[in-house]
Amino acid sequence: MRPRPFFTPRNIVIYSLLFFVSVYYLFPMYVMLVTSLKNLDEARAGNIFALPMNITFDPWFKAWDSACTGLYCEGLKVGFFNSMKITIPSVIVSVLIASINGYALVNWRFKGSEIFFVILLFGSFIPYQVMLYPLVIILRELKMFSTLQGVILIHTVFGMPILTLLFRNYFASLPPELFKAARVDGAGFWRIFFQIMVPMSLPIFVVAMILQITGIWNDFLFGVIFAGNQNYPMTVQLNNIVNSTQGVKEYNVNMAATILTGLVPLAVYFISGKWFVRGIAAGAVKG
Repeated sequence: MRPRPFFTPRNIVIYSLLFFVSVYYLFPMYVMLVTSLKNLDEARAGNIFALPMNITFDPWFKAWDSACTGLYCEGLKVGFFNSMKITIPSVIVSVLIASINGYALVNWRFKGSEIFFVILLFGSFIPYQVMLYPLVIILRELKMFSTLQGVILIHTVFGMPILTLLFRNYFASLPPELFKAARVDGAGFWRIFFQIMVPMSLPIFVVAMILQITGIWNDFLFGVIFAGNQNYPMTVQLNNIVNSTQGVKEYNVNMAATILTGLVPLAVYFISGKWFVRGIAAGAVKG
């Protein structure tokens, strides 16, 4: 059988399109990176596309350690640790509860389970802005307003509908004979979940974690409203640095701060990207 030629009109069109799309999305990243490695005079010279003449990491150190984020000049490091304190428990709790919800909705149907699922599904389409004022009142009554615990609770609750949908659809795609065989052997709810379902569901757990980590880490709205001045996450502090109206506009520090803020989601995607694709392809978005 003769090998198919690579340079066919179809391949040329596809790879040319992919190349231009990649350049389009990577070019802003290039501008941010080269600007963050320039000193202030060079950054303000106007040629944002030129490589730095003298590479310096001072903007990165300043963005992390001493940039002013409002009344305090402690850099992004405080916001980084606040974001970690918000993201880690929110992801763990929301993914765990949603996985149990999805497992129960597929394998342990109860009276009204479909209504419960419809309500959860409906909740995933309600705009966050509609519920901001009621949430402020609820957290105030719970004595959790302007606390990290309040932000964790909000992210956990709002991540539940879409994650439950993902887990329900994934568990529904698994062979039902496995569940039936386990039931015949006398396994109960928790034993089946932890010994059978969880080991077979690593891809969808990675998908859920990536979605939650990205959504929570990049969140600005909940952080600026519910966290309080002492608990601002990294995104809120980035906004305060970039939009500061006092002093000289330090574009190199702004670019470095922007890259630092986005490093965690980028690292998560690069490390677990193949699992994300596997989870989606294996049933994460199947009905």
